[in-house]
Amino acid sequence: MSGPMYAKDKVVVAVAPVRHVGNLMPAQTENPLTPQQVAEESIRCWNEGASIVHLHVRNDQGQQVAKLDWFTDTLDRICADTDLIINGSTGGVSDLSLEERCVSLNEPRVSMGSLNMGSVNFGESVYINTVPDIRFWAQRMREHSVVPELEVFNPSMITTALQLRDEGVLTDPLHYNFCLGFAGSISSDARNLFFLVDLLPENAEWGLVHEGMVDLSLVAAALGLGARVLRVGFEDGCYVKRHVPARSNAELVSNLVRLIRMAGKEVATPAEARELLQLRGDDSVLDPPSQGRI
Repeated sequence: MSGPMYAKDKVVVAVAPVRHVGNLMPAQTENPLTPQQVAEESIRCWNEGASIVHLHVRNDQGQQVAKLDWFTDTLDRICADTDLIINGSTGGVSDLSLEERCVSLNEPRVSMGSLNMGSVNFGESVYINTVPDIRFWAQRMREHSVVPELEVFNPSMITTALQLRDEGVLTDPLHYNFCLGFAGSISSDARNLFFLVDLLPENAEWGLVHEGMVDLSLVAAALGLGARVLRVGFEDGCYVKRHVPARSNAELVSNLVRLIRMAGKEVATPAEARELLQLRGDDSVLDPPSQGRI
């Protein structure tokens, strides 16, 4: 990295509101699953300051599927009342085909998409994302004018992204997303985060996903190191602070927004986030709502 690490003046808040099926949740915390539940949670998160919502293509039981019915219904409800940026997943551990894993890209309101930069051990299994797989999904994103969010689970994946950039598969500016804390990948240690940030090429943007998040300690470190995007939500963790379950995704977003403002930084609006991340704007409503947003 070419220079000192400074906190960004404007920080984009993202939320991933749905916990993966099979992942434990506190007994008093309800996982939103239906389109209405997910949309209502997303709208509340937008009201608290979120600009991006990250969603997998699911059914009402929370399982990943290849049909867009649930996804489209959810986006209809979200985009009717907010100008949230839609980040569609091409990931998730599943038995879906390459085409099925990137079905979210067929929804025109998706303007950013997760793109895993390699294979990694996940607990007792292997999360397979070969380089040919990555090229396939990157090409689909290009066809749909979707900006890739490059998911990094270990340092070698930064190099893979640079290789694919040199091939012309990816283009600058690169948007990395460091994924720490998954069993079998790099641990959620601030020293690891510092190391990853120091490996980044000049002018790259980056964000953080902290799997198993129980407080904002690592997020605070990322804020100070210059993360552009910080994410919370039930997909990553269900606690406001250690041993204190969140009542909702919106509470997690509100907690993060307070941290950003206490650091003397500003929370980017969705319009500002689109500009900062160089996203197209047609996934939002024509007249972005002004009521309710903080």
